[in-house]
Parts: sequence; structure tokens; C-alpha cells
Amino acid sequence: MLEGLDPEQRQVATALHGPVCVLAGAGTGKTRAITHRIAYGVRAGVLQPASVLAVTFTNRAAGEMRGRLRQLGAGGVQARTFHSAALRQLQYFWPKAVGGDLPRLVERKIQLVAEAAARCRVRLDRNELRDVTGEIEWAKVTQTVPGDYPAVAAKAGRDAPRDAAEISQIYAMYEQLKRDRGMIDFEDVLLLTVGILQDRHDIADHVRSQYQHFVVDEYQDVSPLQQRLLELWLGDRPNLCVVGDASQTIYSFTGATPDYLLDFRTKYADATVVKLVRDYRSTPQVVHLANGLLAQAHGRAAEHRLELVSQREPGPDPVYTEYADEPAEAEGTARRIRDLVAAGVPAGEIAVLYRINAQSEVYEQALADAGVPYQLRGAERFFERQEVRKAINGLRSAARFGDNDPLLDDVVDLPSQTRAVLSGNGWTTQPPAGSGAVRDQWESLAALVRLAEDFAQTRPAATLSDLVAELDERAAAQHAPTVQGVTLASLHSAKGLEWDAVFLVGLTEGMMPITYAKTDEQVEEERRLLYVGVTRARLHLGLSWALSRSPGGRASRRPSRFLNGLRPGSAASGGRGAGGGASVVRGSGGTGTGTAIGGAPKRRRRSSALCRVCGKTLTDAGEVKLMRCEDCPSDMDEALYERLHAWRAGQARELGQPAYCVFTDKTLMAIAEAAPGEPGELAVISGVGARKLERFGADVLALCAGHDLGEADEED
Repeated sequence: MLEGLDPEQRQVATALHGPVCVLAGAGTGKTRAITHRIAYGVRAGVLQPASVLAVTFTNRAAGEMRGRLRQLGAGGVQARTFHSAALRQLQYFWPKAVGGDLPRLVERKIQLVAEAAARCRVRLDRNELRDVTGEIEWAKVTQTVPGDYPAVAAKAGRDAPRDAAEISQIYAMYEQLKRDRGMIDFEDVLLLTVGILQDRHDIADHVRSQYQHFVVDEYQDVSPLQQRLLELWLGDRPNLCVVGDASQTIYSFTGATPDYLLDFRTKYADATVVKLVRDYRSTPQVVHLANGLLAQAHGRAAEHRLELVSQREPGPDPVYTEYADEPAEAEGTARRIRDLVAAGVPAGEIAVLYRINAQSEVYEQALADAGVPYQLRGAERFFERQEVRKAINGLRSAARFGDNDPLLDDVVDLPSQTRAVLSGNGWTTQPPAGSGAVRDQWESLAALVRLAEDFAQTRPAATLSDLVAELDERAAAQHAPTVQGVTLASLHSAKGLEWDAVFLVGLTEGMMPITYAKTDEQVEEERRLLYVGVTRARLHLGLSWALSRSPGGRASRRPSRFLNGLRPGSAASGGRGAGGGASVVRGSGGTGTGTAIGGAPKRRRRSSALCRVCGKTLTDAGEVKLMRCEDCPSDMDEALYERLHAWRAGQARELGQPAYCVFTDKTLMAIAEAAPGEPGELAVISGVGARKLERFGADVLALCAGHDLGEADEED
């Protein structure tokens, strides 16, 4: 249990008594340390598996922890999220504490919030609806009732999306609708569990008799409500081990606070404190940049920052790239990714990370144009895909009736059996050409094959039945295997993940830090968010920014202040020069004086994009493409849009690519609204460009002129 652990990890693993606080930097092996601690305690007879509850914040992290504990012989230990553990207890104790069946969970909270707003005669657009829903969630995890919301939000400095009184009214109506319909939401799961444990001492004693030892991962992310639940689970016992890093606190907008981690040694004066600073993930060059970011940080979390020490061999320096505009940045990033893939870096080991999800579209288009497969993190869940459900059903059937399946006659090992079964579902040894739906399905099946191979390595005697059980458990926890495609993700959703190569894009003032980060603490959280992004990279790290949003736009943007003193040619506020041996390269869109790289003439500058309806400055990429605000009235030719949609589907079928590789939906809408009559009018529409104008321009202009190209019916 202790072999292979470094001295600090070994100290964690052997600290089995009393309160323990593990301050673990990014990539320092904290999951390894705490799972070995649990397994060592079980093997030593100090911990009983059924008496240990390990809690974390995502199903994926909980699933990974359970998998490691099983491999270490501690499979009986419960590893769950706060919500999962609370829901399990609530379902068990509700009949005794309240009576009857537990109310059903709200499936689509945002729809119920929309109805509550409508009943309050408050009109919310799509973004406001999402933000108001977030405010309600924040209020609940901070244990704020509707009537107190305005005062508490003002004290906390919340940048509310609507008037606080309106949000309070919507919040109250939302709660009323839930009560009327016998429903609860995920925040209620924690609130009700806390309420029962506070009011029913017999039930609290029952829980405490079952769980004697607690381990909390990512402790810097606990909310006041989760902390209260943890205290009720513990009672007056000190059997608690917490693990966290204040420099990775990036969810304060949801109610998370690092204060409980930073105050742990004050609350438990006799606590064992261990610092993990040996970074096994990233090269010295990446670690140097990460340390440099935090060296300029301020505030309480910064006072407790950990100076990481890389344990890897040196690698390439981070590359800073400046581009003329966002499309050029996306195209340049896609070219670098294509080169990395050609050099042998698997696409699944590459990520493009951005501040907000709206930035993904231009990178989706650029990667599709470059012929590089990608996956959007946060899109359809792996185990909910039709091909995955069908494949697992096939494996389940083979496990039950395999003796009568001729496919399995000549194969005996688990990976070969899996490949044989999935070959009937479309898996082949070589991937199909292109990056369309057929390729997406193949990637899903290939992920299952790789999972079977990894599973067989850890459990050589495993059978198909064992694999199916593993898949069922992963599906329940949404612990998906890796799909081989470049990951596109927001910085927040990348927390807890890592890749060989990471591209941090859009690093300009106004995006990093984001415009609405007003206070010093909000700005510092943005710095921590960038730190999280940097520490996702194992080997290759690219950082880039664009001087304007669209081609020809005014080059008015500035690189993020967080890069001052780190990127060559810049200085920090304290005058510190650039660190490391990194260099700034000019992207092939040209940002130098005179001519751009490659000899392209310097682009004509123009003013910021303005809505052609209301005149408002446009910032969203999709709105810039349409040249109007999302909510402004559209003068789109619906019949033309339908013809373009059907034509695009036919082109996509011929090319064997997804439809968006021809034109995105937003580009089609922009074309249908502009109805161009000549190539020059079509060329200026964002998303067209010279290459697509040459390839598709004649067809598009013919459709705009009302001609029928005789395309087959669309298959969506």
C-alpha cells in the first residue's frame, strides 16, 4: 500500500487518526495519496470499509475514486458526491422522518424557473433565465430564503442579472410551484437532509454509527450548506481528512468558499497538515509558468499558495501567439493541433480551453475545416448515446448467451471478445474517413474497446459479465471513457482533467479576466481560473489572443494582464521581466507592422460590429455573424433558409462530413437574412471566407436567386 508513494504522500497514507488536512497542488497525486490512505487503513484494520464515506464534487471524480479503491482491495468503501450521499440517506429516512414517499426530483429546473417568472409577470431572455436560475441555486446553498435574498446578495456583492426584488419574487414563486407539485430540486436534497439530521437526533445517531471516518476531496469548493451537512455527519468526532488547494477555488459564484480549508488548522489545532508540492503531471516549463501566475496573486488564498516542483523531464517552452482576429486565432490553433496529431500526439490528448462556451463555435468550425475530430465537453453524455446503449446491450447478451454465439468461438480473452461483439455494431480496426456521424459512432465504440483493454490489464481474469457490471456502474456514475477527439471545453469544466497538449485561447482583457469581474477578489478568481487552465497541460502549452474580434476589425484589444511579466516583452506591475525561454510568435493573420506572416497585406481596419437593427455593439460571436442582437427581430427569408438547409444536408452527405463543416446554422441564417446577389456580398458574411466562396458560392447564390438545384430531401 505504501510502495511507490513519495515521502509526503506516504505521510498522508499513514495519518489514520485525528483531523488531517492535505494541501495538494495541481498534479501532485492527491487522489493517489487519499485512496492509498483509505486502503492502507482498511488493510491495517484501523478502518472498516463500510464505516468510511469519501465525498467529492463530481460523479466522474467519485467514479474514479471507487475504481482505484477497488483495485487496492477497498471496494466496500463508499465514494460519492455530496448530493448522491445525501439523496441516498434522504430516500432511506424520509418514510420514518416525514412519512410517505420522497417527492420527485425536478428534472428541468430552468423550465420551472421560467414558469415562475411568467407568473410573476417578469420577462426573462435566455441568458437572464440561466443567470436567475444560478442566483436561486446560490441562495439555496448559502441557506438564504427568498425574503432575505436582496439584503444578502447586496452584502455579498452579487452582480445580479435582474433587480434583486424581482429575483426574490421569482425565487418565492419557484419554491411555491415545487411545493404545489410535490417536487424537490438538488439543493433541496441537501437542505432536507440537513433539516432531518438537525431535528431527529435518533436519525443523526444512526448515520454517525454507520460512518465513522470521512474524507472530503476538493475541500476548497465546499459551500456553507455542504459544510453544515458534513458537520452533522461528523458530530463531535475529529475523524476527518480534507484535501484541497485554495489556489484552485474557481466556483465562488456557486457559493463555494476556501475559508473552511484555510481555517481548518484554526478549528482543529491538533490537525496533521501535509503539503503535496511534487508535480508529476507537468514539465518544469509548464510548472514555471503556473508558479509565475500565482506569484503575482493577491488576497487570502494567495497567501497560502503552494510552490510546485516539477518531477518530469524538461519539455518545450510555452508558446505565446498573437493573432489579428478571432477566426485567424482559431485557424492557427487548428493548424498547430493538426501538426501535433501528425507528429503522434493522440487527438484525445489535446484540449482547447476558453473562458465562455460561446467561444467554441469558431473552434468547432476551424477544427472541422482542418479535418481534426473533436468533442464538446458538456454535450450529450457518453452513456446516453444510442450507439453506446446498443453496444452495451450487445455485450450483456453475449455475456449471458455467449456459448451459442459463433462470433466468440475462436476468441478467449476479454478484449478480443469485446472487439468481436462490437464488430457487429460497426466497430472496425481502422476508423472511417471523415469526421461525421459515422466517425462519431466509431469513436464511441473504440472508447469501449479501449476500456475493455484497460479493464483486462487490471483484472486479467475478468469476464464479459465483469465488464458489463463495470460499464453499468460507470453509466450510473456517468464515468465515461475517453473519446478520441480534441476536447473543446470551458476553463471551469476542465477542472480535474489533464491532457498532453493544452491551448488556452482568447486571453484578452475583457475575457480573461472577464468583463464583469469588478472586485479585487473576482479578478483574483479569474487568475486562479487561468492557473487551473495552465496546470491541465502535461507537455505542450499554447497561449493565444486576438487583437480584434472579426477580420478587418480595429486592433484595440490587449493581452490579458495576467500574462504581464510572463510573456516575453512584458513586465509585471513590480517590474519583473518575462520568465523562462518562451517566445511570442505572430499568428498567420498578421499582427506586426507592414505585412503579415506569409506576405499577406495588412487588413483594412474598421470599427466594432454594430447591430444593424438597434445599433448596439455586438460581442457574442453568433451575433456578430448575424450582424444583429439575438433578441432583435429577424428579416430572414424563411423559404430561402429552408432551401439552404436542405442543400447543406446534401453537400454534407456527398462530402461525408457533418453539416456544420459546410456552413454553421448561424452562417445559414446570416445568408438567409442578407440574401446576397453577388459574390462580393456573400464573401463579407462571417463564416463564408474565400475558400468556401470558391467551393460553394455558385450554389448559394443560385439558391438566393430562387433557383432550384434539385437537391434530395434533407435527412437530419
